[in-house]
Amino acid sequence: MNLQRGSTTTEHTTAHAGSLDWRDVDTVLFDMDGTILDLHFDNYFWEEYVPELYGQRHGLGTVEASALLRSRYEGVKGTLQWYCTDFWSDNLAMDIPRLKEDIRHRIAIRPTALEFVQQLRKSGRQVMLVTNAHPDSLALKMRHTGIGSHFHHTISSHTFHLAKENDGFWQALRQAHVYEPGRTLLIDDSPAVLRQAQREGIRHLRAIRQPDSRRSALPASEFVQLDDFSALIQHLGQNKGADR
Repeated sequence: MNLQRGSTTTEHTTAHAGSLDWRDVDTVLFDMDGTILDLHFDNYFWEEYVPELYGQRHGLGTVEASALLRSRYEGVKGTLQWYCTDFWSDNLAMDIPRLKEDIRHRIAIRPTALEFVQQLRKSGRQVMLVTNAHPDSLALKMRHTGIGSHFHHTISSHTFHLAKENDGFWQALRQAHVYEPGRTLLIDDSPAVLRQAQREGIRHLRAIRQPDSRRSALPASEFVQLDDFSALIQHLGQNKGADR
């Protein structure tokens, strides 16, 4: 689960989104939902589809069911349970993986995401997909989009029993998949995740301005926000001399 935080549009410059010295970057870490993939699927699933079905089962109106479920979601926000389909299947007595399969047609790749990943691979850099999504959700989205083979590794944080915003996650990832934090770029739509990565030494950090294509942009944070990856693609092409 990765519900979009807020929906108020605020002015935030993206003029320097592509200003990255690629000679200083050996590894690029991508979030999945809201970064590589449109967050609309997840927002629709948790905020509309699940409440509708839950309300039907329990004789509740949509508004009442939504309010009830949101209070449950908020109760575990920031923990691994928040993202765990097993937890929600048990908690709500609903087959969450099957319900996701039912609406898999809503899963979509964000503009220029695949092109950027492909260009990074061609440049010789290590490219990893690192998500808080449960392994079954990760598998569903890789099957549906076919993008998994473009990454050196696709990793669910459940492997480490930590969410990406939890203390120690990025150190645990480094022990399993070697990367140098000072020469790594992380792109994620969650400021909380970016802050934790920063605390654990990851040097290059970028946020996503509009993770859900059907909602307004996120409020500005301390991190440079990307509309898409076009500026980074262009800048990467201009720094071919840095390719390994």
